[in-house]
Amino acid sequence: MDWSDDKSLPNLAGDLLHPIDREQLFDTPRATHPPRVLMLYGSLRKRSFSRFLSFEAARILDRLGAEVRVFDPSGLPLPDSVDPDHPKVKELRDLSIWSEAQVWCSPERHGAMSSVMKTQIDWLPLSPIGGIRPTQGRTLALMQVCGGSQSFNAVNQMRILGRWMRMITIPNQSSVAKAWLEFEDDGRMKPSAYYNRVVDVMEELVKFTLLTRDVSPYLTDRYSERAETVEEVHKRVGLKNI
Repeated sequence: MDWSDDKSLPNLAGDLLHPIDREQLFDTPRATHPPRVLMLYGSLRKRSFSRFLSFEAARILDRLGAEVRVFDPSGLPLPDSVDPDHPKVKELRDLSIWSEAQVWCSPERHGAMSSVMKTQIDWLPLSPIGGIRPTQGRTLALMQVCGGSQSFNAVNQMRILGRWMRMITIPNQSSVAKAWLEFEDDGRMKPSAYYNRVVDVMEELVKFTLLTRDVSPYLTDRYSERAETVEEVHKRVGLKNI
């Protein structure tokens, strides 16, 4: 028996699997305001190369017409150690909701992203805040700085987290090897192939953001969540009838 001999879908919930709406994908009105980009970096050191790299990327984004805000993780408490109304937690969450795109930049420590970077991500919930999920549908660019030879452990970890946080993680990424050699005393990045890659990544982020931000609600509309909502309604109605 071939699959096409029986095209029935008995497990589908009602009419909740809709035909793809090409109008919503291609004819949605396009916003004209600058793309809103949030930068997160993963080190509290005075001479923090992840901060230097984030600032360099912010300058490039500004040149590309984006509105950029950088979150300072100093004073951000460990996850679940305080209530979410803590000023630093609220600042981070408000910035994430404000953003249409994000850049995560972490040093690599013990073959992984830093605890400072992970703490920021852990404070961003998947559940809605005021009806808005603080990460879902936003574009994401990833960068890391290395103390030694080039590695991709941190960006690979953050790429998994970006998917988990329902973000559109762009294909390109940046990893700066021996970062202590790539920045001047004033924190500015030297010209190099590493710098050119950062430009590539920021340019790609802006393009993907402009391409997806207006259709993000439709791109992230999920059949499973629509079906779950219907089941919850039926349960509530059933309880009222008992």
